Amino acid sequence: MEKVKRIDRIERYKGSILTMCEDRIQMPDGKVVSWDFLRHKGAAAVVAVRDDGKLLMVRQFRNAIDRVSLEIPAGAKNYVEEPGIDAAFRELEEETGYTTRKEWMKPLLKLVTAIAFCNETIDIYLADRLIKGHQHLDEDEYLDVCAYDLDELVDMIGRGQIQDSKTVAAIMAYKNMVSSGKH
Repeated sequence: MEKVKRIDRIERYKGSILTMCEDRIQMPDGKVVSWDFLRHKGAAAVVAVRDDGKLLMVRQFRNAIDRVSLEIPAGAKNYVEEPGIDAAFRELEEETGYTTRKEWMKPLLKLVTAIAFCNETIDIYLADRLIKGHQHLDEDEYLDVCAYDLDELVDMIGRGQIQDSKTVAAIMAYKNMVSSGKH
């Protein structure tokens, strides 16, 4: 593929979790076009497996889709360079009230949420040997914690009841790990 070159990035809006930019891009034929770009500091998420094999999930209202969504525990990094495992560890306790030891958390996968226009990456970890504690929700967080069997979650994905991309990817990656005997 011939070279595409960004010649300028103009910040149009800066919010608490993302910055919206207009990129000026020079195409291989020399034409200059504008592309939208969302800059995100990154996030982390956790597939949290209780001793009984059930996965902890959070049910919360999502403004972008104007409805409640069922998801794995997750949240934004506090800063771009924050290690994903630190954010995942924090979000696990904040959202579910469960903890584990960081050395027991294992990387499951890393994904880019909207590769065409946003640089958000999510580091997803697998956590087990969970210890029950207390939730520490942010002041703007209202969510319910529930637990499901893996097969029930896979079925919910197939029926379109779970549509959050990080959750779908994480559950399917974990299902693959279990099916191949690696967990």
